[in-house]
Amino acid sequence: MKKVLSIVGARPQFIKAAPLSRALRHSFDEVLIHTGQHYDQNMSAVFFEQLSIPKPHENLQVGSGSHAYQTGTMMIKLEEAMLNHRPDCVLIYGDTNSTLAASLAAVKLHIPIAHIESGLRNFDLSIPEEVNRVIADKLATFLFVPTEKGIVNLEKEGIRDNVYLTGDVMYDTLLYGLSIANEKSTILDELGLTGSDYSLCTIHRAENTDSIKNLKEIICALGRLGCKMIFPVHPRTLKVVENNHIAIPRNTELIPSVGYLDFVSLEQHATKIITDSGGVQREAYCLRKPCITIFPSTSWVETVEDGWNTLVDCTADEIVQAFNDAHEGHRHMQHYGDGRASERIVEILERML
Repeated sequence: MKKVLSIVGARPQFIKAAPLSRALRHSFDEVLIHTGQHYDQNMSAVFFEQLSIPKPHENLQVGSGSHAYQTGTMMIKLEEAMLNHRPDCVLIYGDTNSTLAASLAAVKLHIPIAHIESGLRNFDLSIPEEVNRVIADKLATFLFVPTEKGIVNLEKEGIRDNVYLTGDVMYDTLLYGLSIANEKSTILDELGLTGSDYSLCTIHRAENTDSIKNLKEIICALGRLGCKMIFPVHPRTLKVVENNHIAIPRNTELIPSVGYLDFVSLEQHATKIITDSGGVQREAYCLRKPCITIFPSTSWVETVEDGWNTLVDCTADEIVQAFNDAHEGHRHMQHYGDGRASERIVEILERML
């Protein structure tokens, strides 16, 4: 049986790995390596539990640090893991430092690389994730693309071989998670929420959390909105709020980061969503929720073109205006597949390996 080394390290990768890991294990010997990029209980372990992801064979426990520290430390430890396990293929997800480190370590050991979520572009190399995804695509042997626009992006860069349009594995997980959340999640009752009487906010990008000015603008905007706002707080965001004594408006309830099932339940019942997360943007689209994204660009352009997502700069006035103007989009299409992306990827890997 062929061996696949799956590399994960951050919350979005756990979500993407869940359906693919289930599909892989029917045909491959999967070895799961956790780099430890996200290590908080509510940002890591809870996702493995709730999404039935097998316990990682190894946790490299790299933790937080600068981009150079994280990437370099991961490369050293991942090279050792690859030499020990000798996989037939290394599977990487998305655009984190774990993705970049794994692709660099694998290519230097001449191990084929399969990149899940290829072809996405913001066209802005000042964004760390953009650098990671461009390099990963250049080095990948097999490129699994979630959207048609991703295929076009790769063609413009001269990448045409072993490129496959599969749909989005995160949509696979969303469908799976909703089916469980609707039965098991109690978060609405715990927070005393009934119906769609609230909106949801999630902020995690360093551009928004490491800048006290930007974070104050966001929280000021939340206080000016005429609705109850639920704000699951990323640990980094909470630290900045507490250290700088930023006042939280009465209409805004900060809660600790929640697991995947509770989060999709909150998304499903929210009236509108404010975020800076790429994953939340397309979950909002799939759930038909108007979304305001506090970031100047997105790699999920379909959400904007169809009218469900509005990009804004980090000023209170822009956020409030966009929120008040947000409404259902003018169209809704199946951009992200049919929930079978994981099965398609495994079928291709079976054929190619």
